[in-house]
Amino acid sequence: MTAHKEDKEDHASVVPQDLDAAGAQASVTLLERLAEKLGGRASVTAVYGEPVTADGVTVVPVARVAYGFGGGTGRTVEGAKAGDGGGGGGGVEAKPIGYIEIRDGVSTYRPIRDPWRDVVLPLAALGLALTLPKAVRALRRRR
Repeated sequence: MTAHKEDKEDHASVVPQDLDAAGAQASVTLLERLAEKLGGRASVTAVYGEPVTADGVTVVPVARVAYGFGGGTGRTVEGAKAGDGGGGGGGVEAKPIGYIEIRDGVSTYRPIRDPWRDVVLPLAALGLALTLPKAVRALRRRR
């Protein structure tokens, strides 16, 4: 009876490892497929758009493209119950940052500036410049 119990324990310890290896392989396969799909779409035209020509001027849009993905699988074995799970996801962001203007054989990069940066940063600097001296004087008076 003891030998039979040991056989069952040996068999039980082998099966979850095999299933864990299969789960790990499934996770790797999922990540490889995601990378292939997203990597295939990340081409030069994702960063440099199709050129547009009008009135002798060619404009090539420029964007910052980023993508990320992740996935995983898991397995839980508790007594006679076993649970499997897995999932994955990803995201892509493309943000226009400028354009290349080609006119008379001369190319010039023109950045697209964020209007908030052009307004908020100078206003914050002005506010700091106006309030900092008053704050320093108030701290000196307390001493």
